Amino acid sequence: MVVRIEDVAPVVREAQYAVRGPIVARAQELERQGREIIYCNIGNPQALGQRPISWVRQVLALVEYPELLDRAPAGTFPADAVEVARHVLRASEHGLGAYTESKGLRFVRDAIADFIHARDGIQADPEAIFLTDGASKGVQSVLRLLIADARDGVLIPTPQYPLYSATITLYGGAAVPYTLDEAAQWGLSLADLERSYEQARARGIRPRAICVINPGNPTGAVLDARNVEDVLRFARERGLAVLADEVYQDNVYLPGDRFVSFASVLERLGLRDVSLFSFHSVSKGYLGECGHRGGYLECRNVPPAVMDEITKLQSIALCANSVGQIVTYLLVRPPLPGEPSHGTWTRERGEVLESLRRRAAIVERGLDAIPGISCNRVAGAMYAFPRITLPEGATDTEWCLALLEETGICVVPGSGFGQQAGTWHFRTTILPPVEQLEAVVERIGRFHVSFCERRRR
Repeated sequence: MVVRIEDVAPVVREAQYAVRGPIVARAQELERQGREIIYCNIGNPQALGQRPISWVRQVLALVEYPELLDRAPAGTFPADAVEVARHVLRASEHGLGAYTESKGLRFVRDAIADFIHARDGIQADPEAIFLTDGASKGVQSVLRLLIADARDGVLIPTPQYPLYSATITLYGGAAVPYTLDEAAQWGLSLADLERSYEQARARGIRPRAICVINPGNPTGAVLDARNVEDVLRFARERGLAVLADEVYQDNVYLPGDRFVSFASVLERLGLRDVSLFSFHSVSKGYLGECGHRGGYLECRNVPPAVMDEITKLQSIALCANSVGQIVTYLLVRPPLPGEPSHGTWTRERGEVLESLRRRAAIVERGLDAIPGISCNRVAGAMYAFPRITLPEGATDTEWCLALLEETGICVVPGSGFGQQAGTWHFRTTILPPVEQLEAVVERIGRFHVSFCERRRR
């Protein structure tokens, strides 16, 4: 039989993922026709010119081709990269071409536990850590665990990264949006959390969990310790699990701001009756290793029987890819002070983060200066989510498609992330090189004026 569209499961047809949606498909078509396209639709740093961190690629070269350990001329690789590569090969036992245990390589999970302890001053259990193909797979595992049917709701921010809405749809659950306050720099409102929760209950939905993205995607907002505490207390009072998406924890740009993990506040408050699932990734931060698909899920206050079910889900997928697991290890175990690679790693990391900070300011200030566009602070992450004023009858999707056709700039309409009724937005990355980014902002400004003039005629 030939599978017809009517044969495809309704939840698959209903799921939407705007970050790689129709506008991106059109951008790829134009690119095949010879047009130059600037892809600002997705946080894919190395595709936009960010150079890999030497430490990561040196160790990967050695562990993927161990013969280099003996054949490479002396001095080709730093001594600490050689030492770490030998450790990885010993600890992984069968090399990187073999399956690992379902939770992931134990020595990598040990290193993650040490990383969490160093970051937050709290203990972490390697047996409560799962290595995943990027943070996305960890998020999907937890949502699969919690959603049984259409009555099971998950609170998600609006705007949100569409992984959450798409996955909830695929699993047959109910997305329960809570609105971030654009007038307060996309701040999280406890009152709106409560309102969303109660409205869901009134519709017969039983909220099971709340998702928080910090720093925010697509908003660029950074939560402070009080915000994190408010969410955890709210979750405790309502009997909710917490999903903490913390993949941008290194991407904090404003003086005085700092990343505060949900795990650190959970432990400080002594909350033992709130299950917390935290996610991290090698795709963001300063590594930008999106294609290697590495990340982890850490669980707190999750009973052993539930942990067994998460392990089963991991086992069904066999294991996370082994190379991604090693990149995760290199994220949480960078060169230490005094080691040969530490100076290079420190310089390269600093250059990436400083460049991102500069680019965040260019995007924020440049877009906010365009008549008809307003842009909040880009305090963290890799994106801006500007508000655009459009003539009556125009939509953000139409605007984004016209921008692509006329300028070659590919961004994503705000409707793909969720937005307040009656408002229009778009999401753009801050990732193009500085000189190209300045040109992008200038082109957007000229286009917006032209688009609005045409539509008003």
